[in-house]
Amino acid sequence: MKLRAAVLNKENVMPSIETVTLADPAEGQVRVKVMAAGVCHSDLSAVRGVIPQTMPLVLGHEGAGIVEAVGEGVTRVSVGDHVIFSWVPSCGECYFCQHERPDLCDHAFMLATLGTLPDGTTPFSRPGQDGETEDLYMFSQTSCLAEYTVVPEKGVVPIGKDVPFEVAAITGCAVMTGVGAAVKSAGLTPGRRVAVIGCGGVGLNVIQGARLAGASQIIAMDHDERKLDDARRFGATHTIATAHLGDPISAVLDLTDGLGVDDAFEVVGRPETIQLAYGITRKAGQIVVVGVAKMGVNVELSAFALPAEAKHITGSWYGQAVADTDFPKGSWWIPGS
Repeated sequence: MKLRAAVLNKENVMPSIETVTLADPAEGQVRVKVMAAGVCHSDLSAVRGVIPQTMPLVLGHEGAGIVEAVGEGVTRVSVGDHVIFSWVPSCGECYFCQHERPDLCDHAFMLATLGTLPDGTTPFSRPGQDGETEDLYMFSQTSCLAEYTVVPEKGVVPIGKDVPFEVAAITGCAVMTGVGAAVKSAGLTPGRRVAVIGCGGVGLNVIQGARLAGASQIIAMDHDERKLDDARRFGATHTIATAHLGDPISAVLDLTDGLGVDDAFEVVGRPETIQLAYGITRKAGQIVVVGVAKMGVNVELSAFALPAEAKHITGSWYGQAVADTDFPKGSWWIPGS
């Protein structure tokens, strides 16, 4: 079938909207009509080359839609089901899948780099030179910045038909990544004092997760004061505009009786903000790195302080998602539910 899709042809060049061809779903695959999709910062990271991709590719990994067709052997969903995309369709067989960490699935990571489905193919194509057909690769086995897409059946999770598509779409990445970082990766408990550095879509959901977990103090930090307005609406108790602030560490210490926060979430992906997160965290506190930095970029920390201050540094990938059980909980974030 013919459809429109956002195609990235080259790093650091804006994607173009093109008419492409989508193959029918093969065995174990599902065709979905995309009803809503979010433009996540990871899509921008692909454009900028922060997340290496095989090109040309169809962008998009945060979305929701309606199942239109299923391939042979599909049992998880049926035609007409409303679904959220999962951009880490776990294999169920690797070490991490077998140890309750499907978010770290080795097979899914490999396929995300290759830009294909598990059978080694891509369903997207376009006319190439000399009348040949050119393959268009996939973004994390999802490619939902398109009118339709074909994904592995494990790449979709059914949801209730009462869930608005625009809510479901962001649940599959921004909400899960942010809320999961707070609730699952950090394991926040009531009364914790936390700071969130970076208040974009994911950062706002870290704030939501901290609020859900019962944090007593939520300090939002960003250079953009407009984002801090959003942070207040999402549950921040205090905000710090860092753009013209000479010493943000002192600003946090002033709000925490000179101690520092229990938990600091870095949601930017830059060495200086990771260092800032370390600096505002109390001894034996926890730093959770959510932001994705470019490969090859390193962070310098004091080798003496690591043991002497006993701070815990951890990463959070996809909010430690177990899509089948976590995504249906998206109703937590629907107004009035």
